[in-house]
This record gives sequence, C-alpha cells and structure tokens, in this order.
Amino acid sequence: MGKSSAKAESSTKSDSKFEKKLQFYSKVRDTVASLTAKKAITKKKKLRSRQKKLKVYNLSTLSESLPELKAPRQPIPAADLKLNCKARQKLIVKEGKQLNTVLNHPAFQVDPLAAINQHLESTQPVSDEKPKKKMNKNGSKKRKGKSKTSDRAQSMDV
Repeated sequence: MGKSSAKAESSTKSDSKFEKKLQFYSKVRDTVASLTAKKAITKKKKLRSRQKKLKVYNLSTLSESLPELKAPRQPIPAADLKLNCKARQKLIVKEGKQLNTVLNHPAFQVDPLAAINQHLESTQPVSDEKPKKKMNKNGSKKRKGKSKTSDRAQSMDV
C-alpha cells in the first residue's frame, strides 16, 4: 500500500509542477502582451512629439510676411559639383584660355605681382579690421615682458 500511495503523490507532484509551469508561461505571455502595447503607445507619443517639433520649426508663415530683399540664389546641386570627364576637359580648356589671356596682358607682363595685387583688390572685399589683442581666460589683457615668477624671484634676491 505504501508504494501505491507514493505513485499517487508523484503523479500529483508532477501535475502540480506542470500547472506551475503553465501559470508561469501565462504570466510571461501577459507581460509580453502588455509590454508590446506600451511600446506601441510610446511609439505613437514619439511620433506626435516629432510632428509637434516640426510644426514649431515651420517658419514659412514668417517668411511670407517678411519683405524680400534679394531674389533667392539657386543652390548648386551636388551633382554639378562633381565633375565627369567631359566637364573636367571643358574646365581645363576654359582655364587654359584664361591663363593665356592673363599671361599675354601687358600689365601682367610689365609687373606680374602688381597686376595680381590690383586684381585681388578689385575682386576681394577689403577687411579693415585690426587684429584684437589677446586676452586671458578671465578677460584681462595679456602682459608682455616680465612674468610674475621673475618678479617674485627678484624681490627675494634683494
């Protein structure tokens, strides 16, 4: 009789283990389902916040109300910046002709540096800014000459 009761206990034990496993798996399924729902909600919130930010950065109404000073420049497409073989050859021929006209110009033949200087002055903007004096990190001007350590060394020697 003792053996038959031990078998009955072992079968109920395995059944209870099985039931516990089923309960655990159902809890895992429930948590996974709730996490996916939360993830979907947060994705929607992020999408909404991105759309709100895009609305904030939309300045088209402001640009419409401002008067236009100059016609907007057409930006150069990136494809035009890259030269293919034909465009490179055309550019070489064009620049070669330009170089020949510069070399044959009488002003360049007389004084090349003066001609280049005059060309740069006429084409480049003139900047009359004086270089700013160097400042320390705290905003005071840097001192030239003796440093503080040499002043201290002299006072100790005396």
